[in-house]
Amino acid sequence: MKGFLFVKKDFLLFDLDGTIIDSQNGILDAVQYTLRQFGTEEKRENLYCYIGPPILDSLMRFHHFSLADAQQAVPVYRSYYAQHGMKGNLPFPGVVDMLQAFLDRRKVLAIATSKPVEVAVPILEDLGLATYFSFIGGSSLSGERPHKVDVIRHVLDQLNIKDLEKAVMIGDRCYDILGAKQVGISSAGILYGYGSRKELEEAGADKIAATPADLIPLMEAF
Repeated sequence: MKGFLFVKKDFLLFDLDGTIIDSQNGILDAVQYTLRQFGTEEKRENLYCYIGPPILDSLMRFHHFSLADAQQAVPVYRSYYAQHGMKGNLPFPGVVDMLQAFLDRRKVLAIATSKPVEVAVPILEDLGLATYFSFIGGSSLSGERPHKVDVIRHVLDQLNIKDLEKAVMIGDRCYDILGAKQVGISSAGILYGYGSRKELEEAGADKIAATPADLIPLMEAF
């Protein structure tokens, strides 16, 4: 991608689940419960595909829900997650030090997550992480910004980023990389989350970091 190797990245957009926080237990429990309410029993190990993309899309893609059934299932998922899943999140080891290192280097940090912002903000506040970010962007309980590309574009607009070459999207899944490409910004994949190197490479990640600490020099190279 033009500019990624030569233009300093001042604006770092982070995915939330699998990048900043380890949220798998709450998500998998909520998905398993939701599927059960609609007559489907599924093992937890088969549900990791649900971590990352919007729940509506995932239900239709991975368990072939109709649009109408998926729309009915989303509130079931969100209600269960709000009651049982939100308190089970923890930052990945090394993430807090990474965020502070970027702030010390005068980077502007933001969240760009497919989670509803009404859910993402309380999670980050509860963990004491909200203050690291200039803006927390997500989807909406009302249905706005249904896809990662919509969220990324929203965050760029809210931060008034005009020079897209100065921004980079950082995440663990192909959706983060593909969303960045659609908007026209660089992307960096991370391997400590829920995706894989193969997934990130096939999506076209410009750079890949194994750990939060590895991400710091990767960004400093620009």
